[in-house]
Amino acid sequence: MADILPIDGDHEVALTVIEDVDPVQNPPSSFSNANKDNSVCFVSVPFTQKLIAEVVGTYLLIFVGCASGLVNENYDKVVTLPGIAMVWGLTVMILVYSLGHISGAHFNPAVSIAFATCNRFSWKHVPAYISTQVLGSTVASGTLRLIFNGKQDHFVGTVPAGSDMESFVIEFVITFYLMFVISGVATDNRAIGELAGLVIGATILVNVFVGGPISGASMNPARSLGPAIVSNQYKGIWIYMVSPVLGAVSGAWVYNMVRFTDKTLKEITKTASFLRSAGSS
Repeated sequence: MADILPIDGDHEVALTVIEDVDPVQNPPSSFSNANKDNSVCFVSVPFTQKLIAEVVGTYLLIFVGCASGLVNENYDKVVTLPGIAMVWGLTVMILVYSLGHISGAHFNPAVSIAFATCNRFSWKHVPAYISTQVLGSTVASGTLRLIFNGKQDHFVGTVPAGSDMESFVIEFVITFYLMFVISGVATDNRAIGELAGLVIGATILVNVFVGGPISGASMNPARSLGPAIVSNQYKGIWIYMVSPVLGAVSGAWVYNMVRFTDKTLKEITKTASFLRSAGSS
């Protein structure tokens, strides 16, 4: 859901699978040519690892986050809204620190698209990332339906509590907020990168408090689409496909507008030190 290290798809190592070559008939020089001309496929190991990380990360995010809602519904509201918000926020934080260095920890098509529009992620990798994210969400939703069946089976997707426009606006604003924060703490080298996971998780927590009762606080098309596919319930699904993407793209671009400065890092640090000294005096 968040990107600690935006991925550049150009830095990958490709393994080449070649046909069997007889070393007697083909000396080393010929073998080199065969390696170039007789290759049958290319397997990018790092990119495959990134996709696996996105599937696993999205699966765990949706499973744990949605499970908190199911437990709350089935066991006398023991989790409560603050508890659900904390589960989502803490899960995102844990996964960002666990998988951010592998895949960038997007777990969210809106995040992948937003980074691509800012040239911080390769467009050619966006379809693969979105596919793995939707896959992880769908499998997680299916797992929850198998566990919580019968009377315990509740829809874990997101539906508007009020009007469609109300949910649309809420989803736009909270996703804008999320992506603005991600851009600030995870892509700006002036920020404290070690705190990115904590800050992003806290932003998710706050957004669930604000948007949870109104729109379900999706902020993630995959989060809404997976449960909808499993339960075949698509009420208001267009909101969760469109609004988070628009909000994320807007948040990323607005941060890019305020990112640039003519000051050097040394000048910025001096200014910050001066302001701290003035405040303490």
